[in-house]
Amino acid sequence: MIFVVSVVVFFMLGAALGVFYLRDLLGAVIASSLVSLMATVLFFLLQAPDVAMAEAAIGVALVTGIFVIAIRRTERYEE
Repeated sequence: MIFVVSVVVFFMLGAALGVFYLRDLLGAVIASSLVSLMATVLFFLLQAPDVAMAEAAIGVALVTGIFVIAIRRTERYEE
């Protein structure tokens, strides 16, 4: 169990670094949704399915959708 949680946290940190270093804003939003998805998996593995469902609904779906709509109305690449 500890190994699986460690792998999930490793992928979460990798996606968070991707958010930080990407110049493409859409790529950064996708990496941010991967961080939320990994948090969802982590919550589920830690036996908190209610928190996992809330994180999936809000973090992965709603926030990502709002950010994608905002990027469509502005510039996609950071200067």
